[in-house]
Amino acid sequence: MPKLKTHKGTKKVLNVRDSGSIKIGHPGTRHNTGKKNAASNRSGRKASELSKADANRLKNVTI
Repeated sequence: MPKLKTHKGTKKVLNVRDSGSIKIGHPGTRHNTGKKNAASNRSGRKASELSKADANRLKNVTI
């Protein structure tokens, strides 16, 4: 049986924690942050956890 290749776009965005939960950053924080207000820049720094529904949807994608 052939191996499943890692989806490179997903690998760059998601990070699997030791507990098995998936860490993901907030969107809109990569560039053009000078025109966004300071509150949105601050809240974008802290990562969030991927929801159960999204985790089930990405279960078939090799991370």
